[in-house]
Amino acid sequence: MTKQQSISEQLGQLEAVVKWFEAQKEVDVEKGLEKMKEGTALIKQLKVRLKSVENEFEEIKKDLEE
Repeated sequence: MTKQQSISEQLGQLEAVVKWFEAQKEVDVEKGLEKMKEGTALIKQLKVRLKSVENEFEEIKKDLEE
């Protein structure tokens, strides 16, 4: 079983994808598509993880209000 990466690690990977695009003078279409797929997958994973964290915070907030 693989260890799930932290949100910070995933954000770092996403930042690396963005920096890769910024560093390119001319983007190879196939490599660019590969990087776009990588970035899209990271964004989807992060959205799910962040929603989960948000829900946990809401539960803690409810507990404190009781």
